[in-house]
Amino acid sequence: MMTYDVSPTDIGDIALEGRNLRFGYGSRTIFKDVSLHVRKREIVCLLGGSGCGKSTLLRVLAGLAEQQQGEVSFLGKPLDAPHPRAALVFQQASLLPWLDVTGNAGFGLDFARQPVIDKQTRQARIAEALEAVGLRGHERAFPAQLSGGMAQRVALARALAREPELLFADEPFSALDAITRAGMQTLLVELVHRWHTAVLLVTHDIDEAILVADRILLMGKDEGPDAPGRIVQEWTLDIPRPREAHTNEVTELRMQILSALRQLQITA
Repeated sequence: MMTYDVSPTDIGDIALEGRNLRFGYGSRTIFKDVSLHVRKREIVCLLGGSGCGKSTLLRVLAGLAEQQQGEVSFLGKPLDAPHPRAALVFQQASLLPWLDVTGNAGFGLDFARQPVIDKQTRQARIAEALEAVGLRGHERAFPAQLSGGMAQRVALARALAREPELLFADEPFSALDAITRAGMQTLLVELVHRWHTAVLLVTHDIDEAILVADRILLMGKDEGPDAPGRIVQEWTLDIPRPREAHTNEVTELRMQILSALRQLQITA
């Protein structure tokens, strides 16, 4: 399978870029020769099966792990540690049980790497973030009183309260039921447009990628099961939203992605 060029065309429009990245543990290489970018206000889905290295790649791009080779830049500057203008949301909401919704949404605003803000600004940010995710009226609820979907909304609010330029999301909706998951996917798209942030979303769900992404990057191993992962194909989506209303276009793209995945399985 051919290698795809995912280099940016307009550097000033780029929020995040990784160039020629390689990462491994000991003698095992998890991925190599990975280059990608995320434009400002763009949703990029990193799609792939289990074990291809997509979550590890996200950790490297977020500054949570150090690459063995290559460079990561965020907002035009080298990135070697988590950045205060980037936020992360994981599969588990990881709320602190002794804090209410407001406390959890504001957790992290006072960390050392965060810009110093006064109490009034802090309260306004939290209130706006909770309103954006539909949790107005639940400010005093504690995690034990929340459904899974509500807990993930708090996790999103916690990220938004930091006013991020980029949101890293590692399968944040995979533990939710189908109906709640669909609602959260719609909410994510709405928040990107409202808050003017970019998103790098890791997922193994083809339908989720098609419904939310502006671009899809397929990560896989096309040289055998023990080969390093890499980006093997890219799709730019121009299907209007809501995409559920465009069945033919969605089905055609889904079949293209499935075909690419089958090809990976054959070559592996």
